[in-house]
Amino acid sequence: MKPLRVTLVNKSDFTGGAAMVSYRLLGALRDAGVDARMLVAEKLHDSPFVMRAASPSHIRRPFLLERLRIFRALGYKRENLFKIDTADTGLPLWRHPWVRDADVVCLNWVNQGLLSLQGVEKIAAMGKPIVWTMHDMWCMTGICHHAGTCRRFTAGCGDCPLLGSRASGHDISYKVHAEKAAMNARADIRYVAVSRWLEQKARESSLLRDASLSVIPNAFPLDPSQAAPRHNPDGNITIVMGAARLDDPIKGLPILLRATELLRDTCLPFRLVTYGNAKDPHALDGVAIPHRHLGMITSAERLREVYRDGDIVVSSSHYETLPGTLVEGQAYGCVPVSFDRGGQADIVDHLETGYIARFSDDADTAARNLADGIVWAARHLSPEIVAAMRRSVIDRFSATSVAERYIALFRSII
Repeated sequence: MKPLRVTLVNKSDFTGGAAMVSYRLLGALRDAGVDARMLVAEKLHDSPFVMRAASPSHIRRPFLLERLRIFRALGYKRENLFKIDTADTGLPLWRHPWVRDADVVCLNWVNQGLLSLQGVEKIAAMGKPIVWTMHDMWCMTGICHHAGTCRRFTAGCGDCPLLGSRASGHDISYKVHAEKAAMNARADIRYVAVSRWLEQKARESSLLRDASLSVIPNAFPLDPSQAAPRHNPDGNITIVMGAARLDDPIKGLPILLRATELLRDTCLPFRLVTYGNAKDPHALDGVAIPHRHLGMITSAERLREVYRDGDIVVSSSHYETLPGTLVEGQAYGCVPVSFDRGGQADIVDHLETGYIARFSDDADTAARNLADGIVWAARHLSPEIVAAMRRSVIDRFSATSVAERYIALFRSII
């Protein structure tokens, strides 16, 4: 039987959460016998199954053109310039041989000039089945990737908070929302949400409430043969917190800093280990317990070592689609603590394999709830809970199980 040919499309093969999980899916599909390949604008791996979609100069043109149009829509203000995507221009991927030869085209994070909405329609017009894996809310909103508390995506967008004084009933968010609705009417797209929370948001949206929609989680590099970690070798309780950008407002770092002040007042020997970048060099100045910052980690083995040496993995984010740090932390023995502001409930069984804290718009209350969860985790570090965590994440997020679900979806539509 001829192997199934699948082309994944993503902005990068390494930079950003969507890039990393898309690259893992590429490997998982190939391990399962699929002829999977990946088209990107930024190639950082040396895999022969990843190809830059065009030359750097050709990639840069649509990127700059889209940013210029967004800059104009913002009244020439830089604030929110990279929180908005319009997909009004992109590369002609429908002409690429890897797209033309594919049985299925699997779109992922395709913004910043990689693929336009018209480009998606042209791929569909070739008769190519399209699966679109959603790593955030962009497919169901006008122009934003995370709606936060805004509910305009449920009824057509417009008056977008990201546009400030330039917002209006028929602003750019309204126009792009209408263009997405027209695209969905003309192109047969099967959407995949990476968490039940994202599925719920899609069903609330005016764009995707009636769409063909599946829930398949991201795959993570989990090794069931790894020995259970040795906790507290020096008597300390190590909390791990990591992100691509620690001081991104979404990550809730000020809440964690306040929580460390509360943890300092307990009788437990906590310490904090962080990794990732921060634009503000003083972002971590307020940590109130012993702290070590590791900077950006690019090695998978080094990241595993961090989690093996940890006891608790924390996410203080205001919202996360499917926080991979919680999955990876659990797999290597860290008890997860997080707010229930996204796909966390797909990862953590509250009071069984971790702790889901109640979020509050009052930062002090949120910090206290997070600190309570960390204290609970510290008091429940045991071989039993570690074993339960590892079984849970391997069953849900192993590359094999995720690949099988994607292959079943692909075969159902060709």
